[in-house]
Amino acid sequence: MKQIIIKELRNIVGEDDFSVSTAKLYAYAFDASIHRSMPDVVVRPTNTDEVVKIVKLANKHKVPIIPRGAGTALCGHSVPIDGGIVLDMQKMNKIKEIKVGDLYCVVEPGIIYAILGAELAKYGFSFPPEPGSSDVCTVGGMVATNASGTRAIKYGATRDYVMGLEVVLPNGNVMKCGTRTLKNASGYQIERLIVGSEGTLGIVTEITLRVQPLPQQRAVAVAAFSTLEGAGQCVSNIIAKPITPSALEIMDKVCIEAVNRAMKLNLPVCEAILLIEVDGHPQVVKEDVERINKVCMDSGAVSVDFTTEKKRMEQLWAGRKGVLPSLSRYSDNFISVSLADDMAVPMSQVPSAIVAYQKIAKNNGIVVGTYGHAGDGNLHTKVLIDPLKKEHWKNAEKAVGEIYNITLKLGGTVTGEHGVAISKAPYMRIERSSSIETMKNIKKAFDPNNIMNPHKMFQWDRGIITHLRYPVRE
Repeated sequence: MKQIIIKELRNIVGEDDFSVSTAKLYAYAFDASIHRSMPDVVVRPTNTDEVVKIVKLANKHKVPIIPRGAGTALCGHSVPIDGGIVLDMQKMNKIKEIKVGDLYCVVEPGIIYAILGAELAKYGFSFPPEPGSSDVCTVGGMVATNASGTRAIKYGATRDYVMGLEVVLPNGNVMKCGTRTLKNASGYQIERLIVGSEGTLGIVTEITLRVQPLPQQRAVAVAAFSTLEGAGQCVSNIIAKPITPSALEIMDKVCIEAVNRAMKLNLPVCEAILLIEVDGHPQVVKEDVERINKVCMDSGAVSVDFTTEKKRMEQLWAGRKGVLPSLSRYSDNFISVSLADDMAVPMSQVPSAIVAYQKIAKNNGIVVGTYGHAGDGNLHTKVLIDPLKKEHWKNAEKAVGEIYNITLKLGGTVTGEHGVAISKAPYMRIERSSSIETMKNIKKAFDPNNIMNPHKMFQWDRGIITHLRYPVRE
């Protein structure tokens, strides 16, 4: 990168929020995915004006610019494939306004989800999507990927709560889109297009979110099953009853053993468990508990244990959130890597999907932990391998392709909440083949110089076992 660009960037943000040191650049070379590539410079803007100046400079010199939140993305979203400028948005972290009387709040993109949640709770409200990384992820990152989590079955994903956005476009212009009203029928809803665009269309600098009242009560059940297929069928049976839980999660035996080993939770040792949460008025919760208990037992559960004790519920959800890191302790020789990790299928196809995933893992000689938001069909598979062995990566890549193929055959999608970036790109191109050209045209209209997070999603035309952060041996 030209020294004149580096000098101007330093002048825009100041010495403390600018770095070209090798150590800091290395820290920004990867996110929570398997990929890594070094940036040329890292800057941390503190306001929209600074973002505008940085973007105008990048556009003038046709330098790639990669927005980054907390780096919790699992598919390589903030990995700077062509180097360039990493724009760390974490210093833009203010809560500008909370107006529960109008059911919205206004925040900057760097605000941590859990911090926003704690403030909203003081008013008796929440921003419900709550991804697994909620303690550390930023709301801006959630907007970039249309993130969601355990409660999406009842409360939806990030896009369902974004009412308006302020976005710095690739030419440096500031666009305000959306409204602060619950209804909006005025023209194209550009804010909904920006959500899930993964930093390829512009830099989000302000977010207006709809908020939701907190429920009066919650209850959580642990239902144990002797077969993975039985647990999957129970998911479909609950949805068809009809009952809409606030969360309905599945964990297979691999995940159960990993969590018990790492977190000492003493979850039932069986082939699979369901974590089922209901919420609302206490009488409604009581009735839903009784109905769900019956459905579980009729579906072959060997035990169903409900609790309304806050501490126990927190332990159970901590265990569910702890699956990803716990899987790396499942075996002394393997770690968990994010490959085919958040497919979604119609809820009725959950039993077929989870059985197929386990069969694929066995046929390819790898270990796969299956878990996820089964209530909305969003399943996670974490591949356990020795990341230093090339053969393990080859087997994993083959299995991943088969997992995505069966997912699409079942009427599913390659990503329910984590986004595409690099790790899902080849399979997203298959899934969205008839609309790829339209996506390219939209990208070109917004970003003719292709400076915004280039080579992601439909622009990625290589494989997924690439730019690895691991020193793979031949």
